[in-house]
Amino acid sequence: MENQMENSENQEFDNHSLDNAVPEPTIDTDTLTSDQEPQDAEASAESDKMAEACREWQDKYVRLSAEFDNFRKRTLKEKMDLVASGGEEMIRAIIPVVDDFERAIAALEGKEHVAAECEGIRLIYQKFLDILKSKGVTPIEAMGKTLDVDFHDAVAKVPVPEAERKGTVIDVVQTGYLLKDKVIRFAKVVVGE
Repeated sequence: MENQMENSENQEFDNHSLDNAVPEPTIDTDTLTSDQEPQDAEASAESDKMAEACREWQDKYVRLSAEFDNFRKRTLKEKMDLVASGGEEMIRAIIPVVDDFERAIAALEGKEHVAAECEGIRLIYQKFLDILKSKGVTPIEAMGKTLDVDFHDAVAKVPVPEAERKGTVIDVVQTGYLLKDKVIRFAKVVVGE
């Protein structure tokens, strides 16, 4: 009996010691004050404000960076255009000399006693055209082409009997020229009607 009593006391002691060994967590609601909630709310609001300001600055930075990149590209293109067409005024001034060469060659072609002079003028004319071509100047092909107002300037319309020649260039009064891909003088043409 003594053993039984001893066992029951040990069992009670073990149960009691287990209950006391692991204390249950308790939340002390008295230590939480209403002052901490507004501080957290203020901190959260301040954090939201800073995040919004950060997003605004990032957006401004991205826009400014894109604007600068566009400015850089536009400036570079303008410089390239300036270099490409830098001699445009000079070439415009020289092109009438080409016209004079063409008229001189046409005037001398039928005369036999000036054949050598005509050949000399033709060589100078060809050399002059080669120099212009090396600078990017090319004549506008117009004869037999359909009228294109981007390249041709119609100075007259002439009735033509063939239907397929209507709207096409039948004569070139003055040759037009391109500097690279830019028209520096329109071709003056006669168009079939």
